[in-house]
Amino acid sequence: MPFIENGPVTIHYEEAGDGFPLLVLPGGGLNSTIQGLADHAFNPLEVFSDSYRVVTLDIRNANTGGSEGPLDIERTWDAFTDDQLALLEQLGIDKFMVLGFCIGGPMIWNLIKRVADRVVAGVLVHPSGFISSHPDVFVDLNTEGWAPGFMKHRPDITEAMIEEYLDNMYTKRSDFVFTVDRDFVRNCQTPVLILPDDIPPHPYLTAMETALLAPKAQVSLYPWKENDRKIALALNHIRSFMAVNTPD
Repeated sequence: MPFIENGPVTIHYEEAGDGFPLLVLPGGGLNSTIQGLADHAFNPLEVFSDSYRVVTLDIRNANTGGSEGPLDIERTWDAFTDDQLALLEQLGIDKFMVLGFCIGGPMIWNLIKRVADRVVAGVLVHPSGFISSHPDVFVDLNTEGWAPGFMKHRPDITEAMIEEYLDNMYTKRSDFVFTVDRDFVRNCQTPVLILPDDIPPHPYLTAMETALLAPKAQVSLYPWKENDRKIALALNHIRSFMAVNTPD
């Protein structure tokens, strides 16, 4: 199990294949891990390693993951982006494509905001976003599914700290995709491919709004996870999108 150290942060990562770098961000909220990719509709480590250098990592402080570090209450989303960029730096990767599931959607927008000159294209697979019909869904899911396990092995973390962390990450940003605003997406020149879902944590309306705003956006078929044939069609779209945007 390869690890890198970045100051007080330990990052567990894996990579497979050769070629142009593809950073993969697993889904699963604050419990997103490499291991969880096996339960996704497809596993990029297996699907794309024939053509790309696929690099992925456990999100910091996931309960079953190997990445650990401070609970950065003031820099919630940026702390994750710091980890991703630190990993790429230590692996000697400059320009890259990125594919993210679920929470990886807002993370991709944050990467583009931070290092737009390095992100050549992004694939957002059932991305997370805000929907007014379920304004507290992310706080509720992480309070129940992540916080208890995290506090169990981190006795320095209190419920008040968790509440403030989730408040800063989601409640105070309760609009659109959390990490950027509509004007940013409207002016974004990075090509993006969006594979929508339609459940409260992955709202269809928000995903489609980003697709309609972003000037270089494409959208996959919907629904795309119903059966193996539709997943295969979606994968064909991803492959063609990445091939067109892979630098020579």
